[in-house]
Amino acid sequence: CLLLQFLSYLSACDRLRKQGYEEGQVEEAMEMFQYSEKQAAEFLHLLAQFNDMGFQQNEIKEVLLLCGNQREKALEELVMK
Repeated sequence: CLLLQFLSYLSACDRLRKQGYEEGQVEEAMEMFQYSEKQAAEFLHLLAQFNDMGFQQNEIKEVLLLCGNQREKALEELVMK
């Protein structure tokens, strides 16, 4: 069973890397969201989006975790910082 979980994790990481995300960020996101590929993908998408807007990556990560990946709420928090 543990082997299947590990293979599932590797497959999820591979799919996310193929979407253009860096390996380190993929692994970190997967760990932060307890290996939920859907939540990790959402986090990585928003991280890239807010990064493109010029926000600091550390602040983005913190706000996204606090806001549960809710885009509008996170953006509001980032703008207020």
